[in-house]
Amino acid sequence: MSISTHVLDLKTGLPAQGISLAVYFEDQSLGAYTTDADGRCADLLAGHAIEAGDYKFVFDVQAYFAATGTETFYKSIPIEFTITDPTRHHHVPLLLSPFGYSTYRGS
Repeated sequence: MSISTHVLDLKTGLPAQGISLAVYFEDQSLGAYTTDADGRCADLLAGHAIEAGDYKFVFDVQAYFAATGTETFYKSIPIEFTITDPTRHHHVPLLLSPFGYSTYRGS
């Protein structure tokens, strides 16, 4: 079906625009994306069939925080997850701050 993400900056309370995101399936690159003004990647994995298996998102948060002049503890944030039912939608949000983050399986 599809995979989506949404990045929110908890420091500002706003969507995190301009974060580079690399996506992998079974250690093969599926592409590089950038979050838009709403903190989303509208074209995420367009043209790719979603298969069962292991995926990884790698968010380049160091560059994002550097662009805003904000010190951060993290260079990048990898999120690894497994899809067992590719017919379902999978939403992987990232709640981000300079010194911590949280993620969960959304809807």
